[in-house]
Amino acid sequence: MRQVKPLTQIEMEVLTRLFHDYMTIGGMPAVVNHYVTNNNFSGTLQLQRQLLADYEEDITKYAEGLDNGRIKSIYNHISVFLAQDNKKFQITKVAKGARNREYTGTVEWLSDAGVVNICYCLDQVALPLKGNYNPKAFKLYYKDTGLLIASLDEEAQEDLRANKNFNAYKGAIYENVIADMLVKQGYHLYFYKNEKSTLEMDFFVRDRESLIPVEVKVTDNATKSLNKLIDDNEHFQDIRYGIKFCQKNIGYNGKFYTFPYFLAFLLRRFLQQH
Repeated sequence: MRQVKPLTQIEMEVLTRLFHDYMTIGGMPAVVNHYVTNNNFSGTLQLQRQLLADYEEDITKYAEGLDNGRIKSIYNHISVFLAQDNKKFQITKVAKGARNREYTGTVEWLSDAGVVNICYCLDQVALPLKGNYNPKAFKLYYKDTGLLIASLDEEAQEDLRANKNFNAYKGAIYENVIADMLVKQGYHLYFYKNEKSTLEMDFFVRDRESLIPVEVKVTDNATKSLNKLIDDNEHFQDIRYGIKFCQKNIGYNGKFYTFPYFLAFLLRRFLQQH
């Protein structure tokens, strides 16, 4: 990865298959142990569903000083909003008449409890990242992608487990797993979308000198937003290059680096050695 040297076809195939298994089962110890012991997915979904139920029970037990019903409402809508095209979480749509001020602290409670990762929308694409975001505009991702899959309807789960058809869920599963890998490396999560939805980017990180847009692509379609952010030096002066995670091999086209999804956990190390 540091040498930007493509993997062999065999390496790509094997690592992609293992990564798909990881996305399906997630990283919760009990689920992983069951999968490793039995060498198949049998029984893992039941364990994941039990974990989802346990989290909901914990909300009822430990959400002191906050309306646990509102926290549960947020919790139960995570996958609903991730299924939408823009994936932005909207408090006003979790219940009839819901208002943002009534849900103050609920999202933060779920984050502090280790249930979700919060990705905030930047006010402008510029450094510094902290202090340059809107705390009322955000996306919510599960900390464990296996739990996201377990929260879907049974037909979607069957499709994912049997056919590995991760592309069907509007990129949410790939975004979710990349988000968690970024958080585990110590990154805070930020995205950007302008008012006209003509420019958007999934994540942003930084190195010592520059702001780095990170795009997560389900297909190999054109990367208009990524190219614009890199090319428009007048409006995006802090950006010098970008990162694209997709189902492609390691490469560099002079503007952005391309990496397969399963290498996202090495991004910080790559940027430090870059």
